[in-house]
Amino acid sequence: MAKREKLVVLINGLAGTGKSVLCERIAKHFKIKYYPTSGILRSIMEKELKKQKVPIKKNTGFWESTEAKKFMQERLNDSKFDKKVEEKLFKLVKKGGVVLDSWTMPWLSKKGYKIWLTASDEIRFNRVAGRDEKSIEETKKNVLEKEKKTIEIYKKAYGFAWGKNLKIFNLIINTDKLNKQEVFEKALKGINIFLKTTK
Repeated sequence: MAKREKLVVLINGLAGTGKSVLCERIAKHFKIKYYPTSGILRSIMEKELKKQKVPIKKNTGFWESTEAKKFMQERLNDSKFDKKVEEKLFKLVKKGGVVLDSWTMPWLSKKGYKIWLTASDEIRFNRVAGRDEKSIEETKKNVLEKEKKTIEIYKKAYGFAWGKNLKIFNLIINTDKLNKQEVFEKALKGINIFLKTTK
């Protein structure tokens, strides 16, 4: 049986599928750490923008800001920023006792219990629009643009087609008709089986 304090859970999926909420619940239940990958990337980005003396806006729609969009293009041209993020994530995975919502770790790491969350575009756009207090039309445009660019970035940096090979995941959950508790219970059941069958 695997030790809980060494547990690694890698949760992936598009925006609005419920990754952050599930990560928080799993971390709390197993008493392990949750590190939002976007926070690590944002920290690296802010350091770079400060070097360039670019003002940083503190808003809820941060990743849709002009500064963030320019940074996305910079990431596509040079993968050094993403490599810094993955270096930090690999260290966290190696140490264990962590939940990550990384878009890359399920493909790059052999370790961990991997969960893929899915939801219809209509549902996830509504969720993100409500969270960021923006219109559905604006949310749809911003989310699709960011997702397309991110997929291009990881294809160029690591060579894998994000979201195509779902066989690497231990569990796939469609969150369309499930509430937060139901999603958590499905994930918890899978993780507990994993813990019992893994040394």
